[in-house]
Amino acid sequence: MKPLMTTSLALALVLLTPPPVRANELALSVSPDDSVVQWGPCPAFFPDGCELAVIHGDPAKPNADILFKIPGGYAFPAHWHTSAERMVLVSGEMSLTYQGQQPATLKTGMYAYGPAKAVHHGQCVSSEPCILVIAFEAPVDAFEADESP
Repeated sequence: MKPLMTTSLALALVLLTPPPVRANELALSVSPDDSVVQWGPCPAFFPDGCELAVIHGDPAKPNADILFKIPGGYAFPAHWHTSAERMVLVSGEMSLTYQGQQPATLKTGMYAYGPAKAVHHGQCVSSEPCILVIAFEAPVDAFEADESP
């Protein structure tokens, strides 16, 4: 009976121990309109008008989150990323096309997933700006589609 109690107690301790927390990491909640959001330009191969803002993490390291903002009617060029992308459209309406697939129309609140190294392009089809939250698994990068993935 004693070994069973010891095993049960050890199992309970393992199951009830919280996962490790990164030192100095705080919870975060942010809106694209917040004054703490610092917008900057998109990569040089994107037309003027495109903006990016880092909202969590270091874009040179894995697991950074960014905001991608483009004006209404703006089309962005074909490109690819080393990382997969997990995206949620927070404003506007966007057409997004991955090479070899039918275009998807994202409406505010919709989720989209983009595989690593998948060539894609799109357009903000609304008159209002499109703002997309993008979570990257690997460091943030973007390459013109004529560069091999």
